Amino acid sequence: MAETPSSPIKSSIAAALREAASPSPSAPSSGSAEKTAGGANNAPPPPSDFVTLKLDGREVQAKKGTNLLEVCLQHGIDVSYFCYHPGLSSPAVCRQCLVEVVGQPKLVPACYTPVADKMDVRTGTPRVLDVRRQMLEFTLINHPVDCPICDKAGECSLQKHYQSWDHESSRSSTPKVHKPKVQDIGPHIMLDAERCILCSRCVRVCDEVAGVKQLTMAWRGDREQLTVAPGHKLDNPYSLNTVDVCPVGALTSKDFRFTMRAWELFTTDSVCPGCATGCNIEIHHAQGEIWRLVPRENLQVNKYWMCDEGRFAYKDVRHKRLASSRLGMGHGQPAQITSIDKAVAFAAERMDRLASQGATLGLVFSAHVTNEALFALSLLATRLVSRGAEVRTYVTGTAPRPERADNILRHADTNPNTAGARLFAGPHAGDAQTLLADLERKRLKCVWMVGTELPLSESAQMEAAPLFDGLELFVCQAVQDTPILRRAHVQLPAAAWAEVDGTFTNARHMVQRIRKSVNPQGDARSHLELISLFAKKAKWAIDEKWQVSARQAFLHMVGQVTAQPPGTEPKPELVAGFGKAEWGKNSLPVQRRFAHSQG
Repeated sequence: MAETPSSPIKSSIAAALREAASPSPSAPSSGSAEKTAGGANNAPPPPSDFVTLKLDGREVQAKKGTNLLEVCLQHGIDVSYFCYHPGLSSPAVCRQCLVEVVGQPKLVPACYTPVADKMDVRTGTPRVLDVRRQMLEFTLINHPVDCPICDKAGECSLQKHYQSWDHESSRSSTPKVHKPKVQDIGPHIMLDAERCILCSRCVRVCDEVAGVKQLTMAWRGDREQLTVAPGHKLDNPYSLNTVDVCPVGALTSKDFRFTMRAWELFTTDSVCPGCATGCNIEIHHAQGEIWRLVPRENLQVNKYWMCDEGRFAYKDVRHKRLASSRLGMGHGQPAQITSIDKAVAFAAERMDRLASQGATLGLVFSAHVTNEALFALSLLATRLVSRGAEVRTYVTGTAPRPERADNILRHADTNPNTAGARLFAGPHAGDAQTLLADLERKRLKCVWMVGTELPLSESAQMEAAPLFDGLELFVCQAVQDTPILRRAHVQLPAAAWAEVDGTFTNARHMVQRIRKSVNPQGDARSHLELISLFAKKAKWAIDEKWQVSARQAFLHMVGQVTAQPPGTEPKPELVAGFGKAEWGKNSLPVQRRFAHSQG
C-alpha cells in the first residue's frame, strides 16, 4: 500500500532517510575539499555546540546532548521528578517528568529526551499537569502515610511534590500492599520496602558509583520491592550515598535514624577532614552539636558523593576533647588547669629565652591543621631563627592506609592537609620518625607541636611518649587528649576542624575553604589564635596582618606563596592552587527548612 502523506510520523521518517542518503553540506567530498583547500574563506563554519529551542514560548539555548529536564531546571522551570539524578544515568522509570514536545503524539520523559534544534517544549499545559498529577497519584497508591514518624519528613521529594502538585485525598478504597518495613541490609543502613517508590536511584549508585552490584529489584507489579541478594549485605564503602539519593524514607542511616528532625538542622559548607581527597560536604548541626555530614556538589573533586568513613569524621569533634589549658612538670605527671593567657605567657617567655641562647628548637606541623595556622607557624620559625635559635621542622599526621585507596574518592593519605603542611614546613622538613629519632638522640631542647597527630597507634604513642621527657620545654596545641599531650609542660586546647575558619590543600593541590559550624568546646581556641597569642606574648609579632583574622591570614598567605619566583619551592602546581584559592563570602548557617539541598 502506498504511504499516505497525511501521516506526520511516517513523513518525518521518510524525510530523515532522504536526508541521511543525500551528501551532507557540512561534510564535502574529497574533490570539494581539494577545491577549497587553497581558500580558507570557502571552508564551512564549524558546527555549533549549542541548539536553540523554545521552553514554554521562551527561546533558549542549550548544549547538545543535554536532556530536557536539565535545561528546564537551569532556566527556573519547575518539573517534578523522582528517578533522575545529575550524577547517574537516566532510566525514566518514574514518568513524573513528562513534558509535551510539539509534533510528538505522546508526552515524553524530560530526563531521557535530549534537546534538539527548533524543538518546542511545553511544561505547563493542562494536559501535562493532569498527567503529572495522575502519575503522582499512582505513586502514592501503595505508599504508607507515616510521614509523622518517617526520618525523611521535611526533606522528602514525594512529600514536596504532593504539596506542590496534588494535595488531594486518595480516591483508592482498596487496601494498600504491605511489604517488609524494618530490614537491616547493611552495617549502616535500614530499609523500609513499603516506602520505596522503585525509582532505582540506590541501585544505580551501587552499580555506577561504588562499582558493585549489591541492590536489585525483586518480584513484579505492585509486589515489586527493593532488596539485596540472599546472603549479601549493602556494605560497600559508598553505601550511605544511597540514603542521600533516596527521594523518600525507604533507606535510612542507622547513625542519624530517629535523632533529629531535618527542619531543626542548620547547614554549613565545609570540607571532609578524613583524607587528602577533600570531599566537599555540608555539616548539619543544631543545638551546638553536629548530627551528620553529607556530600556537597563539586564536580572537580567529589561530584555528588563521599565515602561512608568520611561521614563519621564529626564524631572526633566531641571525642576525648582537651577543653582547658594546663601547666605541669611534664613526664606524664598531672598538670594544673590554668588560663590560656598564663599558659601561653609561660611558654613564650621560656621559648624566647631558649632561642636567644642558640638552642635547637623543633616545630611540628600537623597535616590536620589549617593552612593559615601553619603559615603563621612558618613566620614565627623565621623570627626564632633571627633570635639565634636553630629551628628544625617536622611534618606529622595520621598513618597512611594504602588498603583504603581506590580509584573513586578514597585516598591512602588520611590527612586533609598534607600538601599544606609540607609547603609551610619547608623542603628540608623531617617526618614523625625523624622527630622521634632526634628526641632519642637528645638533639632538641624544645618542641612546639601544633597538632599531636602521629602515625602511631595509641599503644605505640604510649611507648614513644617518654622520649619527650628529656626536653627543657614541651608545648602542645591539641584538639584531643593523647598520651603525647600528657607529657607536655604546656598543654593548650585547640579547636577542631568544624570549629574554625580556614583552608585545606588536597592531594590535587586545590585550596578549599572550611567554615566554622559550631563553637569550640570549653576554652579551646583555633590553632591560629594560639600561635598569634604566642607571638604577642613573646613580642615576636604584634598586630601584624595575619594576626587580625583567619581571612587576613589567608590573604597574606596567598600573596606570599604566589610571589615565589619560578623554579623555586613550592612546586608550580601548588602555587597555581593557591593562586586560584578564594576565601568566599562570610555566610550564616542556613536552616534546613530553607536549604533545599537534599532529595
